[in-house]
Parts: sequence; structure tokens; C-alpha cells
Amino acid sequence: MYSSDDDEQNISVDVDESDGESADLESRPTIEELTHKLEETQKLLAISEDKLKRSLADFLNLEKKTKNDIENGVNDKLDKFLLKFLTIYDDLTRAKDILIKENVNAQGLDSILKNIDSLLTEYNVSPINALGEIFDPNLHEAISVVVDESLDENTITKEIRKGYISHKRTIRPTLVEISKKQ
Repeated sequence: MYSSDDDEQNISVDVDESDGESADLESRPTIEELTHKLEETQKLLAISEDKLKRSLADFLNLEKKTKNDIENGVNDKLDKFLLKFLTIYDDLTRAKDILIKENVNAQGLDSILKNIDSLLTEYNVSPINALGEIFDPNLHEAISVVVDESLDENTITKEIRKGYISHKRTIRPTLVEISKKQ
């Protein structure tokens, strides 16, 4: 049945449990301490969220800038190529005009120029129509002036070299002669 050893064990167990509970109660934080820790954690969370939002905004800005830089770099290279290509196109056009003046058959050259025209159209490269328009420094480059009282000021009277535009960018301005009033 009951021995004194069993009682001592029970008593010692009870004492140990009560000592553990009192130690637990003493080490538990108070409501004020928990509230303070919660406020600190909320502040840290707000700071972290702010840093994350700023980092995301910086990343998105960098992504846009990189995309624009790449696009501008490609467009610059394409524009340089087109400038050289258009110079060859102009030479072929002049050669065709000379052959026609000399009464030489320029049908083959004419076919090549039509192919080039369709290629330019396919890639959204179009000529700037300037004759009779008002001078626009974004599209035209005036290299001579003629006095003409019958025309409005800065009217383009002559197109010296064809200009081209692509995707709303001027690749090569049209060289023009403009009118001035006395």
C-alpha cells in the first residue's frame, strides 16, 4: 500500500511543480511589456515594408531605364544604318534620272528602286513631304532662302534632298529652300 517513500516522492514532485509554476509566472512578460514589443515589431515591420516598396520602385525604374537605353541604342544603330542606306538609295535615284535623260533603258534600276521603296514602307520609313509646307526645324533643314512676296513667310519652295521619318523620329531632315518676304 502506502509507504513513506511514496509520500516523499509525491511531496517532492508537488514541490517541484509549484516551484516551476512560480518560476514561469515570474518569467512571463507583463501586458505592458508585450504591448511595447508589439509596437516595436510593428515599427520594424513598417520600416521593412517601406524599404521593400522603395527597393521595388528602384528596381522598376532601373528596369524602365535599361529598357529605354537598349531601345535607344538599337534605334541609334538602326538610324545610322538607314542614313547610309538612304545615301545609296539617293545615288541609285540620281543614276536612274541620268539614264532616263540619256534615253537609256532604266527599267531594271526602276524595279530595284521600287523594291527599296516597299522595304522602307515595310519598316515604317517614310519620306517627308515638304514642298509647299511651312518650315519645321524638326523635319527640315533650310540651306537657302528666296525672296517671294506671293508666299507666306518660311514656305518651302524647293526640296533639295529628300528627308525621312521613322516611328515619329526624323532619321534625316529634308534639305529645303524657304521663302522670305522683303
